Amino acid sequence: MTTSTTRETPRAPEARTGFLDRWFQITERGSTVSTEVRGGLVTFVTMAYIVILNPIILSGAPDVVGDTLGFPQVAAVTALTAGVMTILFGIVARLPFAFAAGLGINSFLAVSVVGQVTWPEAMGLVVVNGLIIVLLAATGLRRMIFDAVPLQLKLAITVGIGFFIAFIGFVDAGFVTATGTSSPPVGLGIGGSVATIPALVFVVTLLITGVLVARKVRGGILIGLLTGTVLAVTLEAILDLGPKFPADGDPNPAGWGLSVPELPGQWVSVPDLSLVGQVSLGSFERIGVLAALMLVFTLVFTNFFDAMGTMTGLSKEAGLADAKGDFPRLRSALIVEGVGAVAGGFTSSSSNTVFIESGAGIGEGARTGLANVVTGLLFLAAMFLTPLTSIVPSEVAAAALVIVGALMMAQITSIDFSDFAVLLPVFLTVTVMPLTYSIANGIGAGFISWVVLRSLSGRAREISPLLWVVAVGFVVYFARGPVEALAGG
Repeated sequence: MTTSTTRETPRAPEARTGFLDRWFQITERGSTVSTEVRGGLVTFVTMAYIVILNPIILSGAPDVVGDTLGFPQVAAVTALTAGVMTILFGIVARLPFAFAAGLGINSFLAVSVVGQVTWPEAMGLVVVNGLIIVLLAATGLRRMIFDAVPLQLKLAITVGIGFFIAFIGFVDAGFVTATGTSSPPVGLGIGGSVATIPALVFVVTLLITGVLVARKVRGGILIGLLTGTVLAVTLEAILDLGPKFPADGDPNPAGWGLSVPELPGQWVSVPDLSLVGQVSLGSFERIGVLAALMLVFTLVFTNFFDAMGTMTGLSKEAGLADAKGDFPRLRSALIVEGVGAVAGGFTSSSSNTVFIESGAGIGEGARTGLANVVTGLLFLAAMFLTPLTSIVPSEVAAAALVIVGALMMAQITSIDFSDFAVLLPVFLTVTVMPLTYSIANGIGAGFISWVVLRSLSGRAREISPLLWVVAVGFVVYFARGPVEALAGG
């Protein structure tokens, strides 16, 4: 009787662990539960800034009738949508790619769209964009386009995203700044020097994290982030640097970029979710069907190829892509990514998509959707702990982005540069991404140059018909300004 009880007691936890392991394929992908939890935490830390940045972008722009979105409301729905979509993607696609409001699309909405329509109408266009993407994914067309992309370009996308991530990190840290002149347009720090404490904190965090990763210390990126945050909080407490852009007063070049690393006076806040459901399709009547469709076209192209490029890069970095660049549950991943756009429009948080900062968690060892569940739960908690998310300054998170960018750049060794018809499209893909601050732009430059060079060098038959269609679409995308002007006329 005693022996029987002893045998049966450990079986329940083993069964529970076994189900979790089988569902997320944790052991199969060479990971552990603790590694996934740590990776999910690192991804959240590097992405948490979106809960502050997205409201800054969206709430600062009045729409065509002068209405604005409230900062606290946008912060709440940003965290809500990111949490729900990240968990959904983790459970369905079982990949460690976290979701949040896409920076390209939210800026496009705030700068280009709401000057023509109201905020509910702008979010209605985002919903339409998401439904189109879901339809393309469900019918298999999105997968067909993905498969039509040559492996060399898929690798180039990974490398380009690595450079892009690193460039974002350098800019967020104040290590690279705009000079305000035509030449050179960017420079090192202030006046060619790393002259501020926040930039110095970035450098120290980058070097500490780099040493830990080079020595293969488990949790190296997380340890680096925590060390940098403690250093930043300590320095702010002593020096009282304050924000770079205070709400009232002149800019402070020596201050912190996005958030000041200090312990908040209020730890918990009740989220205001009143923006959920504030959606309208009235833009088609306000500006006309053709003009509205051009805005949708721009949203679809940006959303479609940003996400495709990001997932390609992350899957390669995680070692989950096969020889052709495909990764597990590709169709499910593409469908859920489209749902993210619908959800983002419905909640007025802007289109939610895969975030390149997920590479930080992957660099920490995340390989499965369990990491996403951890990240998503932290985003849901951030709805109530919005003040807490601002403790980690962007300068510290930026160091992790540079480390991940360096790791992703290693994929360039798999590309054969002996053929110039490969070299130029790869070069354009890699360089245009960071220089134009857009993944879609880099992909477009690569696709168009690939088609032109192949077709005019006698190798047109090597080009997939779908790649021709997409290249033509990118030509329209790059010329959308004049096209929209004609449509408006």
